[in-house]
Amino acid sequence: MLKFVKDHMATINGIEIYPIISLTIFFLFFVGLFWWVSTSKKEYIKQVSNLPLDNQENDPS
Repeated sequence: MLKFVKDHMATINGIEIYPIISLTIFFLFFVGLFWWVSTSKKEYIKQVSNLPLDNQENDPS
C-alpha cells in the first residue's frame, strides 16, 4: 500500500513543496502559541485554567 502511494506521489510535479509548507505552518503555529503563553499575564492564565472547575454559578440544581 505504501509503495503504491509513494510511487504515485513521485509522478506529481511540484509535490515536494507541500511537506515544507506543512512543516512551516506547524512550526509557526507552535512558536506563536509559545509566544502568546509566555507573554500573557499570570492572572489571565489562572482565571482561564479555573474555568472548568468553576461551575457553581452555572449549576442549575
